Amino acid sequence: MTQAFTVKDYIRTIPDFPRPGILFRDVTTLFGDARGFRMAVDQLLLPWAGTRFDKVAGLEARGFILGGAVAHQLSAGFVPLRKKGKLPGRTIEQAYDLEYGTAVLEAHEDAIRPGEKVLLVDDLLATGGTALAGLRLIERLGGEAVGCAFVVDLPDLGRRRLLEDAGHRVHTLCAFEGH
Repeated sequence: MTQAFTVKDYIRTIPDFPRPGILFRDVTTLFGDARGFRMAVDQLLLPWAGTRFDKVAGLEARGFILGGAVAHQLSAGFVPLRKKGKLPGRTIEQAYDLEYGTAVLEAHEDAIRPGEKVLLVDDLLATGGTALAGLRLIERLGGEAVGCAFVVDLPDLGRRRLLEDAGHRVHTLCAFEGH
């Protein structure tokens, strides 16, 4: 009998990274396994079966890996949402709060056309700040943010509600206690 795996089984935990007390949920082991990666991409799409998307937006950097694969699966375009100063063309920006300070996320001003349906994808939902900034960029460009999909949720941080309270549908594949 073969053992059944879930997406969570492919994710390793690295203690004390990037600083003491943090349990880092490393999805690179998921990405490195063909079966696990395929499972994650397929499951990220399940709630939207039958929905047509024009674009998939991925948050820097692991969201680029997932978002590109999801966009390919959907036959949709891909939009990279990057840290300030990383995109070469004309951009719009959205500031968001970090634990200590603020950061800025950018998108090309022509990346999404008005009315396009967009799915936001990233590896991890922690504080929700980056995701909310990405959703705001999509909407400011005239896109319809249909929802967001994450591999991992950290429910102890309670930030999923931040996105849901802002009117966004959230889908996650697994959850890890702690932060």
